[in-house]
Amino acid sequence: MKIAGRIAQVKPSLTLAITQKAKSMKAEGVDVVGFGAGEPDFDTPLHIKEAAKRAIDRGATKYTPASGTPELKRAICEKFERENGIKYVPEEIITSCGAKHSLYNIFQVICEKPDEVLIISPYWLSYPEMVHLAEGKPVFVTTDEKNAFVPSIDDINRKITQATKAIILNSPSNPTGSVLDRDFLEKIAEIAVAKKIFVISDEIYENLLYDGEKRISIASLGEKIKALSFTVNGVSKSYSMTGWRIGYLGGPKEIVSHMSAFQSHSTSNPASISQAAALDALKGSQAEVKEMKKAFVERRDYMVERINKIKGLSCVKPKGAFYLFCNIALTGLDSVALCDKLLEEAKVACVPGIAFGSDKYIRLSFATSIANIKKGLDRIENWLNNAKNNS
Repeated sequence: MKIAGRIAQVKPSLTLAITQKAKSMKAEGVDVVGFGAGEPDFDTPLHIKEAAKRAIDRGATKYTPASGTPELKRAICEKFERENGIKYVPEEIITSCGAKHSLYNIFQVICEKPDEVLIISPYWLSYPEMVHLAEGKPVFVTTDEKNAFVPSIDDINRKITQATKAIILNSPSNPTGSVLDRDFLEKIAEIAVAKKIFVISDEIYENLLYDGEKRISIASLGEKIKALSFTVNGVSKSYSMTGWRIGYLGGPKEIVSHMSAFQSHSTSNPASISQAAALDALKGSQAEVKEMKKAFVERRDYMVERINKIKGLSCVKPKGAFYLFCNIALTGLDSVALCDKLLEEAKVACVPGIAFGSDKYIRLSFATSIANIKKGLDRIENWLNNAKNNS
């Protein structure tokens, strides 16, 4: 039986595959240290869980408007103005089943053949697949760790063609932890406005910025760029609510209305109970968010220092998110081979960099305890030393 061509070319998520394999090994009693996690290891804050329970008790378990409850959309508008300096109205907001769903909606609504979408590489692995599913063409702008994985404006300009429909920005970045500064964003805004290119700004890790880095949303830089921008966010990473599946975006009113119509025929509304929890997350105490950030800083600093002392490995210090993109070129192995060996022989789960567009790296998540980080890095160091001695 033949399946649709647009589906046949989609690659399965390597991060989910490795996470599932590690979980299966753990279920069999194998002591696996997981560095593959794309989610905080903290529990959802209690006040958010209590808000969900209250929603159940009062019967808020029915359909809501497809694009989200009015209360949540107003809270999102307030959040965008308060924290990002962007003034949206509820008609410019859509709530979806996770930030991934919000991104998927964007591509489905704005892309078609022969549209091209610029993607900064290394990239989050779902971006190219989403573009393919919308029958667009991913065009990659490569970066180097010498420049903290931030591309040059010249490199971006060289990739722009008449078919360029949009550029994706992810700051802080998954997998590199790079952060785009105001000067860079202002130059991108100038290009986008001059060439009428959409900017898709994935800001899901915005609350996990370190070393004094400031959040800057490109849509806050003026009305002209705001009219071409989609500001994507959600509650998953900041509030440890990955399983609740609530994402949202702000964007041009007319296009958002088409996204709402599209969503009404796919998922309909996000879960009503999760929306009530997200409302409390945005409007309630942010104390737990700050505590999580402190823990991530401690873990990051330990992991960076330790990795750079292990022969064969190196890394730059990420400025945000909770990932470390580790250079493995000196090991002589590609990223898939190294990750397979680390999982099978060292019992450590990492994600191959090829999934993010760079085969000489692996991604390590520090969304796990210091104790696990120490144990996992001990195992990696021992395995590399043994491999070198046996070669």
